Amino acid sequence: MSGPNEFLREARERTPSRRAPGEHMSRSELADTICAWLWDTTEIKYELDGHYIAKLERGAVRWPGAAYRSGLRHVLGVASDNDLGFFPPSGVSLTEPELAPPASMAGHDDDLVNAGDESIGLLSFAEESNVGELTVEQLHADIERIAQSYLRTPIRPLFAKSRAIRDRAFGLLAGNQSPRQSRDLYAAAGWAITLLAWMSVDLGRPDIAEGHTRTAWACAEAADHDVLRGWIRATQHTAAFWQEDFARAASYAEDGLRYNAGTARLFLASAASVDLARAGRTDKARDLLDVARTLAVRPADSEPGGVLLCTPERAEGLWADTHLAFGDAQRTADHADHSIALFEAVPYALRNAGSERMARLQQAKARLLLGHLDGAIEAVDPVLELQPEYRVRPLIQRLAEVAALTAPYARSPKGRMLRDRIAEFTQQPGLPARLTTPNRRRVIEEHT
Repeated sequence: MSGPNEFLREARERTPSRRAPGEHMSRSELADTICAWLWDTTEIKYELDGHYIAKLERGAVRWPGAAYRSGLRHVLGVASDNDLGFFPPSGVSLTEPELAPPASMAGHDDDLVNAGDESIGLLSFAEESNVGELTVEQLHADIERIAQSYLRTPIRPLFAKSRAIRDRAFGLLAGNQSPRQSRDLYAAAGWAITLLAWMSVDLGRPDIAEGHTRTAWACAEAADHDVLRGWIRATQHTAAFWQEDFARAASYAEDGLRYNAGTARLFLASAASVDLARAGRTDKARDLLDVARTLAVRPADSEPGGVLLCTPERAEGLWADTHLAFGDAQRTADHADHSIALFEAVPYALRNAGSERMARLQQAKARLLLGHLDGAIEAVDPVLELQPEYRVRPLIQRLAEVAALTAPYARSPKGRMLRDRIAEFTQQPGLPARLTTPNRRRVIEEHT
């Protein structure tokens, strides 16, 4: 038999409830009634519950043990196991007497025989799996493709694909598979949900992203996957950061450093330095910056890549942001310039396009603070050529910060041109006119 067990469900729904007259027997009531009958019959306490009845009804368990089958037949008033949709596994032939009250050692012998028969009946269930190795491999390959193409292809289709992977993984987890396969499925679901959270931030809803990350964390715990834990903490940092809750962002990033998490450690140490600098904790920010600079970049085998990978060039962009928060425009420029040089040395197909754009905007801000308007225009120009589908919310907010730093050049034709181009870019249909919060405007004004 495969699929839901309609025979059992229909038999239960034909049986009146003893607790609620006029209603049919619930799964929990059925389980309790069977356990009571088994105790009266065998003086053995069984732990049957409504969850197990649900597994029987959806076909996840196709051949329950002898005691449970006897109890189901008695309580539901049917003559045979077949009437309840139960059929012995292929190659197993069982001849079972009805359970009777124990009166001698013979009764205990029967229990031993029945327990052995139950284990034989469960053999096929223990060996079967609804997940093939190639299925799990394909889920992870799809995740890698999404992560590596992120912000180089439109977000909306990638969002839909990530959602489909999440649903596929959880659908498979509802069936039967080995513990190792279950961990692999939880990991796939966790990575997919982490991508959904990251995309939610970029689409302007960091609050929704935080909901995603809680479920992703539960998946990482079920998979016992430190690399996934590290990137979930990185995503939680990012969601808090773009809500300007820098203290909470730093807390997530610092906690993530507890895990042996591949290149996520480089991202987390670098991001924590930005958070702490913006929160005014300069000494601690410098300590984390020093930690980040000493970390070797060793990608873990399980890191999907792309947005879920921290390369030296991505880290340099974050270090530039830290020095900007320190008020050190020259060090900001040095790190941003080095970041862009590293990005340009990497084949386009392997670049983290989103991080590269952010580094260009750090480069522009540093040049504006240093009085180099032409250099700022050169840095911003590739970003302003982006098509609307790549204009994510954090990028828009960073561009608004660049625009604010052009205030000293308001009388310059080039300065006005840059402000006008940014205004046109940020006011595309579907993007809100108000791009900065009061806190963010205050940070910008401190640099003008």
